[in-house]
Amino acid sequence: MKSINNNPRLAGSLAVAVSAMLWGVDGILLTPQLYNLNTAFVVFVIHLFPFLLMNLFFFKEYRLLKTMTRSDLLFFFLIALFGGALGTLAIVKSLFLLHFNHLSVVVLLQKLQPVFAVILARIILKERIKRHFVLWASLALVSGYFLTFGWSLPDFSTEGITTFYAALLSLLAAFSFGSSTVFSKKILGNYSFVSSTFFRYGFTTAIMLLIVLLTGHLGDFSQITSRNWLFIALIGLTTGSGAIFLYYYGLRNVKASLSTFLELMYPITAVVLDYFVNHTVYSPVQWIAAFVMLFAIVMLNVSGKKEKIRTFAAK
Repeated sequence: MKSINNNPRLAGSLAVAVSAMLWGVDGILLTPQLYNLNTAFVVFVIHLFPFLLMNLFFFKEYRLLKTMTRSDLLFFFLIALFGGALGTLAIVKSLFLLHFNHLSVVVLLQKLQPVFAVILARIILKERIKRHFVLWASLALVSGYFLTFGWSLPDFSTEGITTFYAALLSLLAAFSFGSSTVFSKKILGNYSFVSSTFFRYGFTTAIMLLIVLLTGHLGDFSQITSRNWLFIALIGLTTGSGAIFLYYYGLRNVKASLSTFLELMYPITAVVLDYFVNHTVYSPVQWIAAFVMLFAIVMLNVSGKKEKIRTFAAK
């Protein structure tokens, strides 16, 4: 333990790897266990309880509201809207649609987030896209198709259309998280990772509260079973806010190029758990597509590290 404490890079690497593994566990083992609840209500609850817990330890963060500019408030809202609300709604709904079948496909498709982040950075932040991006991004997107459908065309039967919708929702999640990444670049230089996480959860909770009020699901607390409460607590303390804090602690001492490789523990953990827990088996073309897509995403991050976007969105 002493050697780890004396080696910030090692401690940071372990923190990033463990947080990525926790997100893999969440996608396969935890969030799908809440399928009996309304999707919007689930997203609301898994943000509400971690945020209430944060208030016990980080209540003083509210003082920053006095010095925040309108621009800061706007971008915190956009980060929460895309990275917290829309992104999480999309990924949770996609997991629910699959009913424990091929959950790791959803997780892998979500890794396309950097593709959308760079595209949006070009549109919103006017950052120049280099030629290497077109190559690796195209390869990643094409691989994502073969990962989802193999050699076949999209199947529009009842089961096939469900998989198709789940894949689209996963891409929407990747787009939303990528958007949050771009918006975060505007303000993260002025706020610590603790403050950023605190206000992200706070704004997301407020947005989701409005959504569940408008959709009439605020009273769904009565539908939460004791089993649901167990998994809500696990998500809140581990794969939710716990993993995010761990991740940003690690990023303080780990270069972006190294974190790109460490974050592969997320899809690797998901694929392994999906195989052993849900007995999901990929076809050879899906395995190849998965490896090619992840390789393209790694190359996209590593090749573009000089124009990197500091990541704030989670999973």
